Amino acid sequence: MTTLHTTPAESAVPPKGRGQALTDGWVVAQRNLIKIKRVPEVLVFVLISPIMFVLLFAYVFGGAIDPGDGTDYKEFLVAGIFAQTVVFGATFTGAGLAEDMQKGIIDRFRSLPMSRAAVLVGRTTSDVVYNVLSLIIMALTGLLVGWRIREGVLDAALGFGLLLVFAYAISWIMAYVGLLVPSVDVVNNASFVVIFPMTFLSNAFVPLKDFDGAVLQAIVEWNPVSSLTQACRELFGNTTKPPPSDAWSMTHPAIYTLLWAVLFVVVFVPLSVRQYRRSTSK
Repeated sequence: MTTLHTTPAESAVPPKGRGQALTDGWVVAQRNLIKIKRVPEVLVFVLISPIMFVLLFAYVFGGAIDPGDGTDYKEFLVAGIFAQTVVFGATFTGAGLAEDMQKGIIDRFRSLPMSRAAVLVGRTTSDVVYNVLSLIIMALTGLLVGWRIREGVLDAALGFGLLLVFAYAISWIMAYVGLLVPSVDVVNNASFVVIFPMTFLSNAFVPLKDFDGAVLQAIVEWNPVSSLTQACRELFGNTTKPPPSDAWSMTHPAIYTLLWAVLFVVVFVPLSVRQYRRSTSK
């Protein structure tokens, strides 16, 4: 008699199909969201950070920075805080996957008859909920310090929707990073090295005119965080016309931001799924 030896991951043949990936992904998302009840401290720190940035920049740096177009700095600031927070919030995807890898949970998922993409879909989807909560808290804090939405409800909804779409796209980059690196600390450090300069070399906190040199200004103009921030300012009515630059990215910021989001998803969804298939915890 011949005995066949298979690993748990090999013994289960996951079902195929996009519908199965979405269904299984929602189950995984619910599993991730349960952590909010079990470890509420995670949510508390997620929400405290944007509040701190709004208050810090509004009251400490607000008097020293002039947007230059007649806009109050507090209104100029909030869209930038929104953009920074959702981009940094995407790191939870990578950190969560790296933690699951370390604990062997990914191996357990791989042994189940579920779509290979479900874990990644669930992880990125649950992090959208974190971003929604962060945006609500930031909006309320912004209203307290003097920020106002000066366009219609539809425009404001489009602004918040654009923030969530871009954050979701960044989450797939972080998912790929989380499957590549060996620990949560490495994910956080690697993300900080990339995202920190990406957000501060933008118009999120300082107007474009205050960046010295043509090269530096060009970097800021074509930075997708800048276009995201500019698009939100326009949709919220927190800026005046004309745009701060003649660059196409600044005159069509919403379209430019969406193009980046589509590019991130198209590139990193298949990369993340392929890396997930290869990855095992150590």
